Amino acid sequence: MGKASANALVGKRVVVTRAAEQSEALFNALCEGGAVPVFLPMLMFAPPDDFTQLDQAIGNLADTDWVFLTSQNALRALEQRCRHLRVSLAERLSQVRIAAVGPATAEAAESAGLRVSYIAKKHRGVALAEELAGELNNKSVLLPRSDRANRALVEALSNLGARVVEVVAYRTLRPDGDEAQHRQRLLRERVDAVLFFSPSAVRHLQEFLGAEEFCELSRKSAFAAVGPVTMRALQEAGAAGAILAQDTTVNSILEALASFFSHIEQAGAKRA
Repeated sequence: MGKASANALVGKRVVVTRAAEQSEALFNALCEGGAVPVFLPMLMFAPPDDFTQLDQAIGNLADTDWVFLTSQNALRALEQRCRHLRVSLAERLSQVRIAAVGPATAEAAESAGLRVSYIAKKHRGVALAEELAGELNNKSVLLPRSDRANRALVEALSNLGARVVEVVAYRTLRPDGDEAQHRQRLLRERVDAVLFFSPSAVRHLQEFLGAEEFCELSRKSAFAAVGPVTMRALQEAGAAGAILAQDTTVNSILEALASFFSHIEQAGAKRA
């Protein structure tokens, strides 16, 4: 990122709608760029109501060709359940090929002792199927994910001839209502940008604020979507002028924000 672009972040108050424990690298990069990151998680995660299918999938990993990890949450859920079952996830997956949706998920998997065979070039779930199309016919693919996950990846895998085993590894919930006043206070202070990492976060913030106040905030602040799926969710929610970070890397997110603020500052200088 160029110096001029990097300087565009100085003093900018950036709301991150993802949990702090998922965003350490982003937090550090924002701080290094002079921004003021504010965490306002719009998602909570919980175990599945029933572990039967997940436990069966873990027990059948020896017969699985691929495991598709579409988020760090899915990996974390697998790790936690394996600890509960007192089995080694790394051992169970030693002969299984692992595909990760992006570099952050791949790094987390490798830190857990797993060997990642493929990282999507386009950091979204369907891209894993599209990019591995020639590898999937008649292959067993385990897909551990949220109870609210989009069906597009399952359909893409099935269309390519894969035998998909989709299991709910965790549930995605709205934040606890006890935090409502805290969230309202944060959003009433100056907000320069709001970062969204999933359609669920978009939906939950819209439900929390109400449609009118959500759109008003999008006019006052820069709404930034990480990935095209989240971008579509913002557009469907009526957000004004959303910014798109093409992929999930920290650099891509910072570049999108810095480019936007640089453009705004340049436009203001010309008017002056």
